[in-house]
Amino acid sequence: MAFAQVQTRVRMIQASNVGSSTDPSLRDVTDQLGSLFNFSSYRLLKDETVTLSPNQPVSVPVHPGRSLELTMIKQHRHTVEVRVRIKREGTDILDTQVRLSPGRTVSIGGPKHGEGVVIIALSARF
Repeated sequence: MAFAQVQTRVRMIQASNVGSSTDPSLRDVTDQLGSLFNFSSYRLLKDETVTLSPNQPVSVPVHPGRSLELTMIKQHRHTVEVRVRIKREGTDILDTQVRLSPGRTVSIGGPKHGEGVVIIALSARF
């Protein structure tokens, strides 16, 4: 099967125990976040859609000095495998692979951020 481009939605979410509000734009992943992570507050920091092509890394700035790099490694009929790297000043602080399928969101607990952590929520359309 030929590789195609895959639209991938990247959401950076600040999770903390300061307050107890959840950003309304996160309604579609609130249950998943609550079942995976033990925080009382979720705030959307960034919502961006990137286009992944085979073996072409795409970098998304998180905040100064940090970036998220996504690389599509394999594509199957209903899933795509993506390498996820978080870099701090050029050094990998997270390097993992996830399998994305349409209609599902994969959440990754990331590095500390302010009073809590950054959670990365990835979903793909293809």
